[in-house]
Amino acid sequence: MSFGDAFAFALTSLRFSRLRTYLTALGVAVGIASVILLTSLGNGVQGYMLREFSQFGTHIIAVAPGKINTLGFSESVIDTLRPLTIEDAHAIRRLSPVRTAVPVVQGNSQVRYGRRTRWTNVIGANADVPETWKLHVSRGSFLPEEPPGHARNLAVIGYKTQRELFPHTSPLGKFIRIDAARYRVIGIMERKGEMMGFDMDDAVYIPIDRALSLYNRESLMEIDILYDPNRPEQQVIAEVRRLLIARHGREDFSIISQSDMLATLHTILELLTAVVAGIGAISLLVGGVGIFTIMSIAVNERMHEVGLLRALGASRAQVSGLFLLEAMILSGLGGIAGMVLGFVLGFLVHLAVPSIPVAIAWGYVVLALLVALVTGALAGIYPARRAAALPPVEALRSE
Repeated sequence: MSFGDAFAFALTSLRFSRLRTYLTALGVAVGIASVILLTSLGNGVQGYMLREFSQFGTHIIAVAPGKINTLGFSESVIDTLRPLTIEDAHAIRRLSPVRTAVPVVQGNSQVRYGRRTRWTNVIGANADVPETWKLHVSRGSFLPEEPPGHARNLAVIGYKTQRELFPHTSPLGKFIRIDAARYRVIGIMERKGEMMGFDMDDAVYIPIDRALSLYNRESLMEIDILYDPNRPEQQVIAEVRRLLIARHGREDFSIISQSDMLATLHTILELLTAVVAGIGAISLLVGGVGIFTIMSIAVNERMHEVGLLRALGASRAQVSGLFLLEAMILSGLGGIAGMVLGFVLGFLVHLAVPSIPVAIAWGYVVLALLVALVTGALAGIYPARRAAALPPVEALRSE
């Protein structure tokens, strides 16, 4: 019996019991669709998160107060540690590989203009913010470079803050109140959107020393450093570390590079995607159990057919191959249907909720299809061998 004849025979057998074929293939299809949909969502979220983290550039280093040691707690709780200061930021700025250094303090305050009031994010920073964070001013200008301790009460507001507080007039030159102090608006930022849940458009930028006073802080929250991309990252980190140790007397700070954060995030998201794929693969095992059950029942129902095949000269290997081929065709049909279903569901999810990123993880698609075929083969081995082991005479007498 040629492979073509065997394939045609298997298809005829499957068409003979169409409802059972459809239901069995459906189990595999649901498994494949689950894997495709879940991994597509996971892959989309992974790409989205990496883009969000990368939108400020990849040549950024952050210095935070407090050293995280191997025991898992921050030494910043010890009162003897020196705070991270504006002077530290200026000293870092003078290093040769450093382009900019932004001291940062952030909080949430009530901002008022006339009768309009809005609670918004207030960010204390310096003139290096646009270059470091890749932000742009749409109108006016950003905070000027001013000597520490002599900064004027100037403010630059985000797109959403401008829309809420100044819906019918230009804010440039106007005065807003942040808590009890008045600030003159000198610029409006371009629309940026959200970054990891933080609305960049709902913000007010003020000079760093004013922010320290506003929130009664001695230490900066962090210093963001933009360095020359032609300089090795580890070399820049080493220079910053040596400088701050010389200034503080000890390493009471933490240095975090953007590439380290991206690598860690990528690893975590890859693991989550694999876990999600594993959850979806459970459905494939359920589909395999369904194939095993159906093929076992088919052997009992088709004993006369097996006996006839053996009486006509079919070998045990040929009979076993016929039933095994049926199982693989079932899993293959279910796999193809599942692929189509998974793609359609992913498209519909993205169409219904455009904010949910969906990106097909082709590696997992191919792997899921291979797993479906292997599962079908494994599920069909025992029923196929059982059919081949039936004595021809007893099989013919069964009906």
